[in-house]
Amino acid sequence: MKKFLLGTVALVALAAPASAADLAARPYTKAPPAPVAVVYDWSGFYIGGNGGWGTSRTCWDVVGFGDGCHDADGGTAGGQIGYRWQTGTWVFGVEGQGNWADFKGSNVSLLTGIDTNESRIDAFGLLTGQIGYAANNVLFYVKGGAAVTGNRYRVLDTATGFPITNDVNDTRWGAVVGAGVEFGFAPNWSVGVEYDHIFLGDRSYDFINNGFAGPAGTLFTTENVSQDVDMVTVRVNYKFGFGGAPIIGRY
Repeated sequence: MKKFLLGTVALVALAAPASAADLAARPYTKAPPAPVAVVYDWSGFYIGGNGGWGTSRTCWDVVGFGDGCHDADGGTAGGQIGYRWQTGTWVFGVEGQGNWADFKGSNVSLLTGIDTNESRIDAFGLLTGQIGYAANNVLFYVKGGAAVTGNRYRVLDTATGFPITNDVNDTRWGAVVGAGVEFGFAPNWSVGVEYDHIFLGDRSYDFINNGFAGPAGTLFTTENVSQDVDMVTVRVNYKFGFGGAPIIGRY
């Protein structure tokens, strides 16, 4: 029996290394790749379109006597072109914008009670600089610069609506400030909403009789017209070139 037990132990000892050698090696598993962060790049040239609504607050004054105010409301549509460059989370840019507009309104003269003062803005342009903060593909920005508007003023007979003076057409220059938010929904496309305020100051105009209420060619009145504009527009932009692709960074 002792010999049998010793023989069994010896066989087990000899078989153990062979069994361990027969075990399959542990398979090698590659570490998962590091996560990728996609950072939207706002740099590059862009072109786009816009549309929205605006109102022009217009007040008329005759030699220090208020002749009434009105809001000239209406729609607007146009386009913009510009360039932005991004450094870190800060974005800087320049932009030119041109729009058709139909901001029209009127008020009955407070001085006569029988005449109506009418104003209209039919176009405007903006040349601005921008500074913004980018939260990846969301851009918050402010802007400021120069503005120019195309204006028409006239005096109507309140009872009939017929013009009683010649039209006064003028191109007025002023300043603009604004703010907006823009969302990059594709590598080269973005959509946003913007608010702008245009300061036009005041200017005096001579209104000349057209023969309806007085001798044609004679002075009807001189009015000092003050004006400013508020607008809200929806914008869509397309970026060109290298600035259109997102920046890919590993971390």
